[in-house]
Amino acid sequence: MSKKIRVGVVYGGKSGEHQVSVQTAFSVINAFDFDKYEIVPFYITPDGSWRRGSKILAPVEDKKMLLFDSGSGRPEERATPLAVAPLFGQGGGHVAPYGAGAGTPAEAEDVSIDIAFPLLHGTYGEDGTIQGLFEMAGIPYVGAGVLASAVGMDKAMMKTAFAQAGLPQCVYRFFTRPQWNKEREELLLDIEISLGYPVFVKPANLGSSVGISKARNRDELIAAVEKAFRYDRKVIAEEFVDAREIEVSILGNDEPRASVCGEIVSSNEFYDYRAKYIDGKSAMIIPADIPPEKAEEIRSMAVRAFRAIDGSGLARVDFFLRKADGQVLINEINTMPGFTPYSMYPLLWKESGLTYRELLDELLRLAVERHEARKRLSYSFDEA
Repeated sequence: MSKKIRVGVVYGGKSGEHQVSVQTAFSVINAFDFDKYEIVPFYITPDGSWRRGSKILAPVEDKKMLLFDSGSGRPEERATPLAVAPLFGQGGGHVAPYGAGAGTPAEAEDVSIDIAFPLLHGTYGEDGTIQGLFEMAGIPYVGAGVLASAVGMDKAMMKTAFAQAGLPQCVYRFFTRPQWNKEREELLLDIEISLGYPVFVKPANLGSSVGISKARNRDELIAAVEKAFRYDRKVIAEEFVDAREIEVSILGNDEPRASVCGEIVSSNEFYDYRAKYIDGKSAMIIPADIPPEKAEEIRSMAVRAFRAIDGSGLARVDFFLRKADGQVLINEINTMPGFTPYSMYPLLWKESGLTYRELLDELLRLAVERHEARKRLSYSFDEA
């Protein structure tokens, strides 16, 4: 029997999207073919502490078992606390627990991994930070690289990249906390004149619609900005667009391909955190009921957006289809989209002919492909 591939699944995280990440990890772990893979779980607590669990060789019964807390159903002693962000050993390497000196092997099972699968949403997971750790450790990992993750996370930089690529967008403004403190009146006037009301306000570096608000007047705008600054030092304001919300999944590295289009019909006034994860009333229409030529236009724009940020592995690209004239406007790209079996990303690929398990296989293959390509690069000076 050939050796199983050992996958290090990293989830949780110091982020407002912590719970979403745990749910995603539970779904992904249970979807793996355990005849081919064995899983090493790495849980990051909300305060940023790392916990490593024992190898997972069969489906997990309850997502609480992935938290390694008392009463979780999984003995605490099976989770090794890590003093710092772990060094993921390869080829017989190890992860040092608390108290282990430099170079001292951990007194535990071999948990060296072949590939990392980060399932972290938001801050410190989707923004290039964890990707930088994998790059420094020389480990293949699923998803976008450092640059693409950082640009895809920062909506202001993302929109700048989209503009450079000639992708049409709604009108927007962004500013930092110091700018807001010093130039509040000027910023408010600019938003009111350039964007008008209603206006959407959101943290520049967060996902899952955390911290987003719709403001209809100046008082609500000020409150919305203050709310967004609770989550980030940079805030973005966008004009309201009366539009249908269309989404496309991307898969690939240098030759990315686009799935069919899907449509989100929100249960709330807009597709916020509650509509996405709590009330369960929002509808996903797959494939979207749009003309074939419009679907092809959107799919082509999704690939352009993926290339604009130098994406790899996977992404979901979101669009507005304006009701008044049918114009397509790109909204944003998500380099680590929701990945439960009921999330838009895998459902779009299911409609396009890839099962959930096949999708996981392909993502791991793409991660190795990208890693092997980077290994061929020279990192030393050669005058020749």
